[in-house]
Amino acid sequence: MQQIDFELDRDHVELNQLLKLVGLCDSGGAGKAIVASGAVTVDGTVELRKTCKIHAGQVVRLDDVEIRVITT
Repeated sequence: MQQIDFELDRDHVELNQLLKLVGLCDSGGAGKAIVASGAVTVDGTVELRKTCKIHAGQVVRLDDVEIRVITT
């Protein structure tokens, strides 16, 4: 499994934007489609809210990629 550490420089990031920022999709719109498909989990639970607020300490998974959100 590939692990990515994403350094959060603000209070939160929207889930679809996080996928774009780490390079798992080309745009926020593509990120929304991926989330809507049910392929993304947040802390082990399927997340369908496209603009769900992701905070430091949370773990997002898509396929074989794990994104750990950390503070800067």
